[in-house]
Amino acid sequence: MLKNNYILLLFLLSFIFKINAQEAKPLIVDGEAQIVEAFNVPEKWIRHDLFVETTFDTDGDGKLDRVHMDVTRPIQTDTENLKLPVVYESSPYYAGVAPDVEGVFWDVNHELGDMAEERVHPDVTRLGERPIISNSQIEQWVPRGYIVVHSSSPGTGLSQGSPTVGGDNESLAPKAVIDWLCGRAKGYTEPYGNEEVKAFWSTGKVGMTGTSYNGTIPLAAATTGVEGLEVIIPVAPNTSYYHYYRSNGLVRSPGGYLGEDIDVLYDYIHSGGEESFVPKTKGKINDANMPKAFKNKRAYSDAMVRDSEMKNGMDRITGDYNDFWAGRDYLNDMAPMKAAMLMSHGFNDWNVMPEHSYRIYKKAKEMGLETGIYYHQYGHGGPPPVSMMNKWFSHYLHGVDNGIENEPNKAWIVREDDKMEAPTAYKDYPNPDAKNVSFHLTSGAPKAGGLTTVKSSKQGIETLVDNYSFSGEALARAEITNHRLLYVTPTLKKDIHVSGLAQITVKLASNKPAANLSVWLVSLPWNDSRRAKTTDNIITRGWADPQNSKSLTQSEPLKPGKFYTLTFDLQPDDQVIKAGQQIGLVIFSSDKEYTLHPNPGTELTIDLDATTLNLPIVGGSEAFDEAFKN
Repeated sequence: MLKNNYILLLFLLSFIFKINAQEAKPLIVDGEAQIVEAFNVPEKWIRHDLFVETTFDTDGDGKLDRVHMDVTRPIQTDTENLKLPVVYESSPYYAGVAPDVEGVFWDVNHELGDMAEERVHPDVTRLGERPIISNSQIEQWVPRGYIVVHSSSPGTGLSQGSPTVGGDNESLAPKAVIDWLCGRAKGYTEPYGNEEVKAFWSTGKVGMTGTSYNGTIPLAAATTGVEGLEVIIPVAPNTSYYHYYRSNGLVRSPGGYLGEDIDVLYDYIHSGGEESFVPKTKGKINDANMPKAFKNKRAYSDAMVRDSEMKNGMDRITGDYNDFWAGRDYLNDMAPMKAAMLMSHGFNDWNVMPEHSYRIYKKAKEMGLETGIYYHQYGHGGPPPVSMMNKWFSHYLHGVDNGIENEPNKAWIVREDDKMEAPTAYKDYPNPDAKNVSFHLTSGAPKAGGLTTVKSSKQGIETLVDNYSFSGEALARAEITNHRLLYVTPTLKKDIHVSGLAQITVKLASNKPAANLSVWLVSLPWNDSRRAKTTDNIITRGWADPQNSKSLTQSEPLKPGKFYTLTFDLQPDDQVIKAGQQIGLVIFSSDKEYTLHPNPGTELTIDLDATTLNLPIVGGSEAFDEAFKN
């Protein structure tokens, strides 16, 4: 009897062990990785860090830079030799950023063509303790059967090298991490040690995600074509530093950061390079002018990158597109890209504007890559719903056949009154049913003129007087002012749906050799309620430099009184404009929130007959005409 009980006990223990073993594997339900209780034990997660050797030396010490990364993985990767895919996020922000001190931004109060006085350069105090770099993504993905890794980008935290804000090393650094995860690169326990670490727990399948700069880095890595990077989900990524700090030749700040430029961001993130050293490699500074020794690697990077490459390349005087900016535009680097991509962005992100994701999404489609785009109506940040991300990661990292690649809809857009997790699916973005409707101007200044689909000849010219002290909102709301020109449609009787990129052609003359040009498309009357949504007022915006009417790479001073024609896109949008509203086109010069602030008084004269707005409306002219019928 005892023997039989003993055998039964062994059988039950064996059965329980098998159940537990089965639980310690990824569980997929309805195409999504589920939380597995055996993985959802934070106190048993294995957390460690290491340093991955790259293929570059950007801190001048004659040694290949090493990237600091951390790892968080379920204990079963040790106890059961379980191999899992990786969710990877990289950032320059993990180890702290520069303080917000007076004078850190460029002074914007000066004439166009002048250079402001040198700004303040704050130091970053590095934060954090090994082995943990960040806790982001961990609670979301480790319990679902993923390993989460982070890395500090070059020249930040304990990662060696120089920050370059979009330079090649910021693409090659995450590539090195992925190479290590796939067994192709070397990892070490210490920044200068020789004890190697292997990623024995990795399946060799990696997905990347992150927001803002952290969303830029997945795209940067993908442009290298690195094997093993299967999918990226960039959220509000900066895909071109020219498009971030310039607009059609104009020096234009990102929203909320007036006076920021690429060198300001460099200072903001430069938390690494605290070690003392003597440079051993030649750089871009003339050797005769190079100090024999710098205080530390941070000072070397400041001299080589900020005070040389950036200072000579960023050009705050003309705002022209040049080789410096071209080298920081990921659209130019996409040829090797193979990873699937789900982009995410807000249509009212006036920091990293919505064109950043659209231009990459459009190119990826043209290349035949598996791609999708999620847009919402809010500001900076905002990832896709967890369920959507889960399906993409489950398919490309766990190999789940959940139909993502065969999904007929490629665009998911959160409508104006809907929640972030409830987007509406569309075949594509822009909406395939959207067609350009051409609008023309009728005179009315200093009050409002007309915005009509019927072209009326001999409308003549109208003039505005620049004065940056008035905000774009104030100018849009003003009934009478000579500081803007305003053209409005009749009141809509039915909703209309705008989807895509509005484009404006402006024929103008200036009384000075240089002028700002700002264009807002707004919904009127302005809703000044405390509960007003951005979409209640702003449709889209755009900026341009009239000096670049012929070329983005070569500006020419304006001849006072001579007319020039500019054509440029406004920011992408997808918005339903409600019945009872009017669409208003606001043309003005200096934008208080975004452009330089020259002395008031510049006059811009607009040729109304030669100025048009193309607005992509779902259903085209027929839908627009229908919107005015009872």
